[in-house]
Amino acid sequence: MEPMKYAIIIPDGAADVPLDELGGRTPLEAARIPNMDWIASHGKCGSVRNIPEGMSSGSDVAILSVIGYDPRKYYTGRAPLEAAAQGLKIGQDEWVFRCNLVTIIDDVMEDYSAGHISTEEAAAIIDELNRTLAGTHVRFYRGVSYRHLMTFKGRCEVKTVPPHDILGKKITEYLPTGVGSDLLRTLIDRSRGILTGHEINNIRRDLGENLATAIWLWGQGQMPLLPPFADLYGIQAAAITAVDLVRGLAKLIGWDCIEVPGATGYVNTNYAGKGAAAVAALDKYDLVFVHIEAPDEAGHNANVADKVASLEQIDAHIVGPVLQRLRSEGEDWRILVLPDHPTPCTVRTHTPQPVPFAIAGKRVESVIHEPFNETTAAAADLHIDRGCEMMEYFLTVR
Repeated sequence: MEPMKYAIIIPDGAADVPLDELGGRTPLEAARIPNMDWIASHGKCGSVRNIPEGMSSGSDVAILSVIGYDPRKYYTGRAPLEAAAQGLKIGQDEWVFRCNLVTIIDDVMEDYSAGHISTEEAAAIIDELNRTLAGTHVRFYRGVSYRHLMTFKGRCEVKTVPPHDILGKKITEYLPTGVGSDLLRTLIDRSRGILTGHEINNIRRDLGENLATAIWLWGQGQMPLLPPFADLYGIQAAAITAVDLVRGLAKLIGWDCIEVPGATGYVNTNYAGKGAAAVAALDKYDLVFVHIEAPDEAGHNANVADKVASLEQIDAHIVGPVLQRLRSEGEDWRILVLPDHPTPCTVRTHTPQPVPFAIAGKRVESVIHEPFNETTAAAADLHIDRGCEMMEYFLTVR
């Protein structure tokens, strides 16, 4: 690899469909994103499929593709990636599950995040679950906000469903099935009794906030083995994210993780802090990878205004400063912007369709002088069907 500076910016779940609220435009079309538009109009724009056919449409699968690893070969589940982020020691006989704190009312999944419960409140609940539900083969681990983990020793051949995929639906049709599912169902059911009168929920009830009425177990897997990124591509990289899934992947492939105060993984994240950290990191690293969860959360919540606003914040405070810093390097730089997957506000969950991407920089010649959005990408002549090939293309494009 020749000496260059690279930046990859992931507005998670940004891709969408035309929305009535936006006059038939998508959030990317409606948002004021002059820096992303500059990248698309001065470089290459196209589409990429990050979710292989038949695989779940999660960020775990999609981000694996984006960072250049074939999910069909390396994917073992979402929860092990988050365990890696926390530095948990997971045995070969252990399974790791994502453990959401959720709001279930009358057996309907009303909220996959228990009102985006605070990390401090959630910690008290996870500690209570360890006192009352954990045992020789089961243990719970604190995470961030509603996102936590559970480990389980034993035979496990279960099928689970992410809670954000079943919003507004009866949970009875989506509880875990298969070998080992009896224990998981029991834990979910018992958690409902334990959490009903928990002091944290009493306070949230008084404040009119969504309660953490139960846990939901999903995303299970065992620890994967991934070859180091530097061995594959010959460059040193760092990731900036507020999400353990991305932190875990970064650690597993040998990337450094840069923590930004105020980065929340939600629409109120510290956009400017992430942008400043990315600019500073370019002095030390060959590649800086910036992941922003906000558009995805807005899509899950069907909040069109938040999705548009988050895209504008990402463009102004992250893409803009990074692009300015790279352009000051002369010709020896390249930047890539793309969502990992769509999260349409109309369905409130991830979908597997291809997403738009835009690349600008050294030896990247403009083809379509159009803004960055789904329509421009679909009309382009560059469509990558295997997302795991995007990284090599980005780093070596001639």
